[in-house]
Amino acid sequence: MRRKIPSTTALVCFEASARHQSFTKAALELSLTQGAVCRQIASLEAFLNVELFRRSQRGVVLTDAGLSYSRRVSIQLDAVERDTLSIMGQQEAGALELAVVPTFGTQWLLPRLKDFQQRHPEVTVNLTNRTRPFLFADTDFDAAIYFGDADWPGTQAHRLMAEAPVPVCNPQMLQQQWANIADWPLLQQTTRPYAWRQWFGSQGMAVARDMTGPRYELFSMLAQAASHGMGVALIPPFLIQRELASGQLVVAHPHALLSEKAYYLMIPERKVQAASLTAFRVWLLAQAAEYVG
Repeated sequence: MRRKIPSTTALVCFEASARHQSFTKAALELSLTQGAVCRQIASLEAFLNVELFRRSQRGVVLTDAGLSYSRRVSIQLDAVERDTLSIMGQQEAGALELAVVPTFGTQWLLPRLKDFQQRHPEVTVNLTNRTRPFLFADTDFDAAIYFGDADWPGTQAHRLMAEAPVPVCNPQMLQQQWANIADWPLLQQTTRPYAWRQWFGSQGMAVARDMTGPRYELFSMLAQAASHGMGVALIPPFLIQRELASGQLVVAHPHALLSEKAYYLMIPERKVQAASLTAFRVWLLAQAAEYVG
């Protein structure tokens, strides 16, 4: 069955005309004549059987229908352009699309990526935030770095490092010298909902109060909240090295919670032989081993 879709040329002319509120400016942008743009708009209006512009002595103005349609067309054209650039980029042998948990990506991986670029200038690493597992078949990702276990169907898992979070807080808050951390405002990490209970339990401490408090999705959010005195947070020190070095945050208690889960590089089985991905995997595992060692 033939789809009810107007020509892309007409849609591009319409989007530019709607954005500029001018056929003349749209023609200049698209390197067309004003007459060509007008003909495309007329053909689109005939196709839709809807008036998109009102002509006046001062130019053109979108009708209500034209304004509504222009917003939708703009979104769709942006999506087509984004997908087109993405597929074009994938044709570059050295392009690597990596999904990564945000704070790990910014605080640990990015400071080291320059070394990888110097060693492999032919490989471009593109990073996108993802906090939870997904289906590789539904995305354009070549690999992912995430925190959890190795149980991700259809992938090859490479363990990088574990977490050992400690309680941290604003230094002024520490000076108040509360007798028991259990009495402090406990900041929660959304993807680690039982972290505080596990931290107290790992010391054999039974805490009567509920482990409740403000929840934040990212460790970077937790760090900001703790540095502003909103409470105490459980954060792996390697994710807040700058905050600890500058004194924005201090360790409130030396006991670390050794997590059973870890950070993994996950590679879909169909990609394990890719040259750029192999180079990145070898480099990343070496960086993780050097850091842990």
